[in-house]
Amino acid sequence: MTQAAPGKHYREGISIIELGEMFPTEKSAVKWFEKLVWADGRYCPRCGCTKTKKAAKTSGLPYYCTGCQQAFSVKIGTALERSKIPLRKWVFAIYLEMTNLKGVSSMKLHRDIKVTQKTAWFMLHRIREAWAGEAKALFEGPVEVDETYMGGKRKNMAKSKRKELTGRGPVGKTAVVGAKDRKTNQVAARVVQSTDAPTLQGFVEGVTSPDAKVYTDEARAYKGMDRDHESVNHSVGEYVREMAHTNGMESFWAMLKRGYQGVYHKISPKHLDRYVAEFAGRHNIREADTMRQMEAVVTRMVGKRIMYQDLTS
Repeated sequence: MTQAAPGKHYREGISIIELGEMFPTEKSAVKWFEKLVWADGRYCPRCGCTKTKKAAKTSGLPYYCTGCQQAFSVKIGTALERSKIPLRKWVFAIYLEMTNLKGVSSMKLHRDIKVTQKTAWFMLHRIREAWAGEAKALFEGPVEVDETYMGGKRKNMAKSKRKELTGRGPVGKTAVVGAKDRKTNQVAARVVQSTDAPTLQGFVEGVTSPDAKVYTDEARAYKGMDRDHESVNHSVGEYVREMAHTNGMESFWAMLKRGYQGVYHKISPKHLDRYVAEFAGRHNIREADTMRQMEAVVTRMVGKRIMYQDLTS
């Protein structure tokens, strides 16, 4: 009897050796980025003019726009703008980040592609920028909705830090709410400042269609929402009742927390929403072949820009 291959065997993956053969030089990486960013033909990212030509070697940039009379490269107008890192290293960084379901740490990336840890950290945040502000179609349902809390364990904190925390449960942690559409397997998630009814119900109504069936746990905040709603009572050990459960969303939380604990070890609340968006984005395209995933990151970087000061201020 033939045994099915493990994992998502139907996807076309790429080994690290194959990737090196596909991008043996910086020129090959530049050509790949240009093909994706300028799919309909080269244009100036500053003014949109299509009348461009090769720039003089003294300009330091490969192309020149006859409209605004400025030199430019494929990095301009994307999340890679002003990056001095060769595009070939960006190819490998994107590959490593997309093929590791739990993400890759800046310490590992700095060793793998030979950049400083500070540079690797900034590169990873630029890759995460690809998922910033991504608009999604409303989930038709059935939809699972759940929330979780991210943060370190109190017992592992310094004594002075523990004294600042009062109360029980998720005190000192950051709340994250998420929804998973069973029909499409797509996930939407974001950090929230509160888990009260207006916040959670507002999130549900913002990501689901009005006629979607919604499944949640027994939290009071979900009661009375403007959706066909059914819940399971986790507090009494009820996790599945016919079609009512949130197991799919909880599986996503498990992956996010494995990345938090096993890869990053600590995520600042300031940047947590960026990590959550990236994990959701990576989940939503995980059915695609590896090259399609990498292409999706590059095309989503167009029109987005982030500066180091934006992350550290």
